[in-house]
Amino acid sequence: MTDALDRTNPVRPGEELDLSALERYLGAHVPGAGRPVTVEQFPSGHSNLTYLVRAGDRELVLRRPPFGSKVKSAHDMGREHRILSRLHVVYPPAPKPLAYCDDPSVLGAPFYVMERIRGVVLRRSVPKGLALPPATVRRLCESFVDNLAVLHGLDPAAAGLGDLGKPEGYVERQVTGWTKRWHDAKTDDVPHVDEIAAWLAARIPAERGACIIHNDYKYDNLVLDPEDPTRIVGVLDWEMSTVGDPLMDLGTALGYWVEATDADEIRTFAFGPTYLPGSMTRTEIAARYGDQTGRDVSNMLFYFCFALFKTAVVAQQIYYRYKQGLTHDERFAAMIIGTRLLSEAAVRAAEAGRI
Repeated sequence: MTDALDRTNPVRPGEELDLSALERYLGAHVPGAGRPVTVEQFPSGHSNLTYLVRAGDRELVLRRPPFGSKVKSAHDMGREHRILSRLHVVYPPAPKPLAYCDDPSVLGAPFYVMERIRGVVLRRSVPKGLALPPATVRRLCESFVDNLAVLHGLDPAAAGLGDLGKPEGYVERQVTGWTKRWHDAKTDDVPHVDEIAAWLAARIPAERGACIIHNDYKYDNLVLDPEDPTRIVGVLDWEMSTVGDPLMDLGTALGYWVEATDADEIRTFAFGPTYLPGSMTRTEIAARYGDQTGRDVSNMLFYFCFALFKTAVVAQQIYYRYKQGLTHDERFAAMIIGTRLLSEAAVRAAEAGRI
């Protein structure tokens, strides 16, 4: 099933890497990295940039911040590298990091290099050559939930990540923090964002425990076994991971989970084919998670609405960078539409009282 393996594209204009500098760095810091060094770019990705680096016979993955970004806390390569260095030992789907460079003179910004996990990634559509009949899709949904439950079952302290976050008051900080980010990145009047922000602020629930959370758990951050696409062999993009309330993580996953009955415009912004025949509904996803973990999932509406709100603000932040001329990636021009649609969907869900 090699046709379905995740593929790369030529590097986007304006996001090229200095190959000579990269070759020198890899030769000095990554054992077995040979020559020549070539670079391609993974599709998708609206935050940190992800490249496939071929160094002789080795395939590596390089992560660096977006060009033009001034928000250091949102693109902390050292933090990502530290998390993966400790997490991979206890959670094998996390990629194994190989080297971290904090010298911006090499590639213009800090970056790190990790092993590539080869497999299938479900992006906006099913890759050619991959068959996903309803029964397979159902098992994949179950694996999706069960894998998240495994992550949430890890002991942060035992993994050396007990200091990763501040779990006390996590939910309230998320609501207030993302509300501030909305105001900081605002370019257009989008009343639904302000409406759902106020709704969330008035309904902040008590904390429901603390564990390692991914904070961006969705289909296109998973690597599937090409021989058995119901088996998850990799979980990518740990830039927003922390120690916090597990239901916030589940809510994020539900916020990305578009159903077949959702409005067509919402399906346009889906991060993966979660609406294929055989797919679980958001309610079924939450119920299975509750069964697997024993956690109470009766108040998932708050977490779901927060997830839509947060993603709307992320879309706005990306659009803000585009409007400011900090990136010329034309994919970002439509992000303001996502801000409107996602915030409207959050308000509709809050009014309807269901996820």
